[in-house]
Amino acid sequence: MMDDAAAEQCNNKKRAQERIIAPVIGEVRTAGWLSVLAGVLWPLQASAMAWAVSGWASGGPPIERAWIAAVIFLTCAVLRAGLEHRSGALLYQAADRTIARERAVLIAREARSPTEAGSASIASLVVQKLPLLQPWITRYHVAMMRTSVLPVLYLALAFSQSWVVGLTLLVAGPLIPLFMALVGMAAEDASKRQMDEIGTMNDMVMDRLSAMLDIRLLGAADRAAADFGERAEGLRFKTMAVLRIAFLSSTVLELFSALGVAMVAVFVGFTLLGEIGFGSWGTGLSLGQGLFLLLIAPEFFQPLRELAAAWHDRAAGFAVVAELDRLDQAERISFVGTGLPTDGLNGPISVSATGAVVNLRGQDVRLPDLLLEQGETLALVGPSGVGKTTALAAIAGLVPLKSGNVIVCGRTLDAETADAWRGRVAMVPQRPHFPDETLGVWLDTQQIGADPWPALQMADADGIVRRLPKGLDTRLGESGGGVSGGEARRLLLARAIHTGAHLILADEPTADLDPETSARVIAALQKMKDEGRAIIVATHDPALAAVMDQQVELRR
Repeated sequence: MMDDAAAEQCNNKKRAQERIIAPVIGEVRTAGWLSVLAGVLWPLQASAMAWAVSGWASGGPPIERAWIAAVIFLTCAVLRAGLEHRSGALLYQAADRTIARERAVLIAREARSPTEAGSASIASLVVQKLPLLQPWITRYHVAMMRTSVLPVLYLALAFSQSWVVGLTLLVAGPLIPLFMALVGMAAEDASKRQMDEIGTMNDMVMDRLSAMLDIRLLGAADRAAADFGERAEGLRFKTMAVLRIAFLSSTVLELFSALGVAMVAVFVGFTLLGEIGFGSWGTGLSLGQGLFLLLIAPEFFQPLRELAAAWHDRAAGFAVVAELDRLDQAERISFVGTGLPTDGLNGPISVSATGAVVNLRGQDVRLPDLLLEQGETLALVGPSGVGKTTALAAIAGLVPLKSGNVIVCGRTLDAETADAWRGRVAMVPQRPHFPDETLGVWLDTQQIGADPWPALQMADADGIVRRLPKGLDTRLGESGGGVSGGEARRLLLARAIHTGAHLILADEPTADLDPETSARVIAALQKMKDEGRAIIVATHDPALAAVMDQQVELRR
């Protein structure tokens, strides 16, 4: 059982590497070798400094050696800065490209084929979690390359000057990766738990915000706040668990690196004082050799420090990819057609459904049999959860049928006709959403510069726009800040009219509105019918259902 779990974990990590690192492996390797080359220059700088100081101590000409050492040191420093800068540029370009690719795929797929995952979970994955891939790409693989080359080089240089210093580094160095790996396994599990809690927390916030009116009406605000506090405390606990592991691993590596450097310093100091007469090759250790060893000893541990820090980035990256994999494998509601703009379907508008069944998340939703011709109106009525919104989506060709058929304009609604059919349909959702653009741009969906005022007048929304501070240049908030719920609904109707659609599908257009505002929305729908448009509404409102030509009841 444990072997199977270990094999599965290994396969998951391999797939994560193939998904995230393999597409940018060229840039990552180039950046890694540039960083390694920058690290190779440090012994040259250390040699120049040790040579200059030892010359001063032996009574040599200080100015001459200082100039030569300064030129060598500064030249190497400039080269190192240039190499590190180019390495970082390559890595961040690769990371940005990878995150942009994953984000674009995620948004395009979830918009067309959603899963049970809430919008808050998807938003947290897009906004909060995908950026965690950046440190994995920019730090971990370069740290691995530096660790595989530079400590070996520094160790060889240390052995060339003193076998005691070489042995000291050889013993202290491997302890850091050992403890790092042990701590890293716990860090990976803690990161996964933290990622899951972030998504759950965001879902909870969105649910509570969307139901805030009901929560206040039921007097459950204190209970909702307490639930939120409990989840926030859970997230804090999981975040602190990740931080505790990070601080633990940092403490371990700093302890061993500090001990290693201290032992080298003690050996060099006592050797130069003449208290220790062994450890060098033949002759005693000179001042220049001692200084050189003291300068490269901390750099021997530096790549190991970087790898230990990047190990947590790797764990976080694997946790993000694991969540992406779970989302890839989740059951989806398929999108019908390509979703690309095309010419509208020819023929007079008509809709008929016979024996249509939609399968959503393992449950069959049976749609009512109906027939609607051009200029007619129909109301879908029934209790909540019976499938009225699903029926609208199926009529729009947004969800595929499991069985039965829907005929539109005399043709079967399928992948070949769905895009052209949607060119003649406009949907009015129950919850308004206004993107970050002006009302004029938002109303003109086809961006052809058509005059929106006739549509606004038909929807009884022209007065709303005239009262706004900037008129059509006004930018409303996502939920329509600055207009009431009824005004937002009338703006949605105006947008549907302005598209020129011949069939309007409206989901609860009068929900949560007072009688006067509801009457104005109903009047706007009747104007649309008088103009020859067909209308299908899903509603609980008896007044709205009563003015429709047909009423079709949905049952569980």
